[in-house]
Amino acid sequence: MNVFVFDLLPYKEHLDHLKVDGELPWPLAKRYFNPKAAVETYREHLDVWAELEPLGYDGVVFNEHHTSPYGLMNSPNLMAAALSQRTERLKIAIYGNLLPLHNPLRLAEELAMLDCLTNGRLICGLARGIPREYDVYNINPQESRARFEEAWEILQGVWTQEVFSFEGRFWQFRNVAIWPRPVQQPHPQVWIPVTSSKESIEWAARHNFPITPGLTNHPGVREDVIRYYAQCLEANGYRITPDHLIVSFDVYLADSKEQAFREAGPYWYYFYTTLFSHGNITDTSIQAQMRYLSSSAHDYLRPEHRPLVAFARESYRGLTMEQLRRRVEEMPWGRPDEVRDYILRVVQQTGANTILLNMNRGALPAELFANQVRRFAAEVLPALKAHRVESVPAVDQPSGR
Repeated sequence: MNVFVFDLLPYKEHLDHLKVDGELPWPLAKRYFNPKAAVETYREHLDVWAELEPLGYDGVVFNEHHTSPYGLMNSPNLMAAALSQRTERLKIAIYGNLLPLHNPLRLAEELAMLDCLTNGRLICGLARGIPREYDVYNINPQESRARFEEAWEILQGVWTQEVFSFEGRFWQFRNVAIWPRPVQQPHPQVWIPVTSSKESIEWAARHNFPITPGLTNHPGVREDVIRYYAQCLEANGYRITPDHLIVSFDVYLADSKEQAFREAGPYWYYFYTTLFSHGNITDTSIQAQMRYLSSSAHDYLRPEHRPLVAFARESYRGLTMEQLRRRVEEMPWGRPDEVRDYILRVVQQTGANTILLNMNRGALPAELFANQVRRFAAEVLPALKAHRVESVPAVDQPSGR
């Protein structure tokens, strides 16, 4: 099994004291920013990431977000470049660059440079982002999917064609031959983060790209996503395998669930109630009204599962510690053997041969983050690395429709 550590790179200072009516101010003005804290945030996370290689992890995963202490990963490509010079074998997955917000030619050049800097260790994740970022970049969210698909045509074209020209709705280029080119041919490996939208699943399947089968932990939703993805792959001449699927876990090791909750609970609580909704529209009903999500985005889900993806903002910012405690009972938090068995059970149920470990929600102190990475490597990682998922059970079971 392939094991990656996912890191949002949250700003290290907690900002609860700034909240007004339960929310951080939006926008969060310059006067609240502490440059020293940012310097320490980057240094501490780079130090932990550099440890992943000798500890035996397969890779590290970054993403891109803007204008919020939720994550200081405005340019994951810069972070990948920095880490590339401190590692030799570790895969570096950018999960992902937000295609609609960037000039795709410039992005193709940067990713080609990164593939050279890493000697072919780059995994190129491609994403649309969240509505907050469309406001910041003054891009119409209704154009999001069209921009995403056109940008991919340009990335693929400049990476693979001798000389590339393109006349599109949003971008036009003539006679382009980029230097450098990627080490990986025909282009770097591509992953697609999929929460639940039908169109993202269909697009990934058309291109035979691996996906995360839903970010919800609800097994029924995840099963629906996997089954629909498998159908779409087959319609495009491909067959699903365990290497098509990447499953994410929030993990925390301790001597008991109670200890895990005491140590990590306040930081996960801060993530959900303060960071996650900062300036962001999490409600899928509002995203549909904005036409960021289509009206049919979830019609492939079984009816009983559709409410589970209708994220309401209040379910995050209104979370209580007692509610979080109950969630922890169903999460891989606690003793190493419990965490190991939980992960192995889920990957067998889903058929995923790659996992992402979230070990640092809500700006966990650097020493706790580093200790989690080390303890997991010593007490859980060997069993996961020795395990190989051979099949995708959901595609062989009746749908229950």
